[in-house]
Amino acid sequence: MQLAGILQMRSHAKIAEFAGGYPQVIPMNFVFLEGVIYMHSHTRGEKLDNIMRNAKVGFEVDRELEFLPSYFEDLADASLADTLYISVVVKGTGSVVSDRGEKTRALNGLMAKYQPEGRYEPVSEDMRVLDAVSVIKVEPSSMRGKYKIGQHLSPDDRMALAEKILARGSQSAERTLEVMGFGIRNGKPEMLDEPVW
Repeated sequence: MQLAGILQMRSHAKIAEFAGGYPQVIPMNFVFLEGVIYMHSHTRGEKLDNIMRNAKVGFEVDRELEFLPSYFEDLADASLADTLYISVVVKGTGSVVSDRGEKTRALNGLMAKYQPEGRYEPVSEDMRVLDAVSVIKVEPSSMRGKYKIGQHLSPDDRMALAEKILARGSQSAERTLEVMGFGIRNGKPEMLDEPVW
C-alpha cells in the first residue's frame, strides 16, 4: 500500500476548514483588458469564497523562455543550471463580476486570446451561459515586472549564450533568441537590437 494514499485527506469539509483563510494559488486562464485582469471560474468554490472573505489578491504570470543546462557553464557543477524568463506580479483587489455587459466583454476577451482563429459563437448578454460561469476581476493596485534574458551579460557573453541556445536546438530556441533581441542568419544568431523591457 502506498503511503501517499493513507495520508491523503478525503473529507472536503475538513480540507476547507483547515485551509480556510489561507491564500490559494491556482493556475488560471486570464485576459488583461482595459487595465484589468479577468478570469473565468465555476460559480462556486474556494476561489470565490476567498474573494468574498478577503478581496486582496496576488496574481502572477510568467513565461519560461529557455532552460539553460549547467553544462553551458561547467560540466562538473549542476548548480549552475538556470532559466531565462519574463514575469509580472500583481497585487490588487478581486471581485466577482455581476454586470452582464462586463461579463460578456471578459468572456469574449478570453476566447479571443486563447482561440484567436475564431470558430466559436461570441458570447452575448442574453445567453444563459453567463449564469453558468463566474468571472473574477482583479483591479491592480501594483504591478511589477522582472525578466532575465541575458541583459546582465556583456555583448560577447550574450552572443556566446545565444549560440549555445541555438546549438542545443530546443523547441523554444528561436522564440527565446527573438525575445533576447537576436535573429538567425545563415544558421547563426545575429544581434538585431537591444530589447527594451
